[in-house]
Amino acid sequence: MNLILTLDILGTIAFAISGVLTALNKRLDPFGILIIAFVAAVGGGTLRDILIGAPVAWMLDLMYVYAIFGATVFAVVFRKRLNYIRRSLVLFDTVGIAFFTIVGVEKGIGAGFSPLICIALGTITACFGGVMRDILSNQIPIIFRKEIYATACILGASAYFIMLQTPIPQDFIVIIAGAIVMTVRLLAVYFNLSLPSIYTKKEMEED
Repeated sequence: MNLILTLDILGTIAFAISGVLTALNKRLDPFGILIIAFVAAVGGGTLRDILIGAPVAWMLDLMYVYAIFGATVFAVVFRKRLNYIRRSLVLFDTVGIAFFTIVGVEKGIGAGFSPLICIALGTITACFGGVMRDILSNQIPIIFRKEIYATACILGASAYFIMLQTPIPQDFIVIIAGAIVMTVRLLAVYFNLSLPSIYTKKEMEED
């Protein structure tokens, strides 16, 4: 199994668990939990594959489906232990976007797109499973709030292309770019950093 496929599977597992945690918070039934986990895990990748005209990965390789089922069962069985992990949803979500950003960039490169489009594909892969998860859970998606989320993906993907111009080995570039996404996202959460708001204080108070 190559590094990119490994990251794709690990990202799938991480997002499936984040979907389960979201569904559990909403007190959904087992079927609802599985649907949210599945959508969170493959939503972004499915949209990416459709956009680039490639076969949808999880429909060709059942390893993704098995990973989602396994992660769902694991998260449900050990949900009480996961609750002890502070902000566990943020943790799995962050791991997911880091891995999926790199996978999306690599898919774009493989399809022959420009760096700008590859960065966009990486961001779509990373973020839109979470968007679908949140919409189905009746909450505003993180990407549409002030939180630094998609920005972390863009920074990591941009760093990936910058490092391609250096003699750094490919596998290290992948690891470093993914680490940048995770670091930026976790620092933003820890220090409560956010993007500037376009609304005035008065407008916010009126809401």
